[in-house]
Amino acid sequence: HDDPGHALAQRQMSGYGAMLSFVVRGGAEAAMRVAGQLRLVTRATSLGGTHTLIEHRASVEGPTTMAPAGLLRLSIGLEHPQDIIDDLTQALNGLG
Repeated sequence: HDDPGHALAQRQMSGYGAMLSFVVRGGAEAAMRVAGQLRLVTRATSLGGTHTLIEHRASVEGPTTMAPAGLLRLSIGLEHPQDIIDDLTQALNGLG
């Protein structure tokens, strides 16, 4: 609340965005399978915008990355929260 932009954001927005990261068990192959199974969420190399986006960080950074092989970064967009949850659930359930 101390950031000078916080008051402006409160006046201009009815909600706030979110970014989160999670590690998929099974490493890079499993993480890429999850990202590939998403129907609503779009794979991207740059996070931001109005649509929910996901990236496999290690692929973006290359062979010298320190990111865990199974790490996915998710930037939440303006879609209905339950739609995003349902999409992630079906993709993660596809791992078996």
